[in-house]
Amino acid sequence: MGVDLQRLPVSESWSQRLDRSLAQLGSNLALPLLILAIPWGQELVDQLFFAGHWNLPMGPGSSFLGVLTAPFSHGGFGHLLANSLVFVPLSWLVLLKGRRDYLAVWLGVYATAIPVWLLWPTSSHGLSGVVYGLLGYLLLIGWLERRPLSLLLSLFCLISYGGVLPSLLPIVSPAGVSWIGHVSGFGGGLLAAWGVHRSPVAP
Repeated sequence: MGVDLQRLPVSESWSQRLDRSLAQLGSNLALPLLILAIPWGQELVDQLFFAGHWNLPMGPGSSFLGVLTAPFSHGGFGHLLANSLVFVPLSWLVLLKGRRDYLAVWLGVYATAIPVWLLWPTSSHGLSGVVYGLLGYLLLIGWLERRPLSLLLSLFCLISYGGVLPSLLPIVSPAGVSWIGHVSGFGGGLLAAWGVHRSPVAP
């Protein structure tokens, strides 16, 4: 019986695997920066043409679109810069686990933002909800998976970013800061970690 050699699977060479890994690493490093282009572009347009009054928050009386746009709207460049400086490294740490995990965090943050949009009496916006979602995911995933990389990520984030956790409490959160947005984002990250752990990728 003849064998069609062209149909046989060809094993990937070491150099091909390296090229693929480097390409994925490069795209993962670029992804958070590409996402940040949206709020930075929005803030630039806001300051240049709307004197800082073009905000896109979620809140009472707003449409569901506000839930989607709120992370990309900020109260000035200072607010945006502070969030950006934490968003990027936390995004890279989650992307060490994979893009599936990163997407899960975003979906978890949006899911837990919906009750806030429906029930909370004040408006809020900013990337800080996503930042706390990324942190919540990173803190929990290691203890759920009990794998070396996951545990190392959780421990590193606890040591490096654990100091911001008290700001989840309303009595500690500064005036004018949406602590409920931080809490809901953090809960979304915990939800994402649980979902990823419960739905492992098939080998």
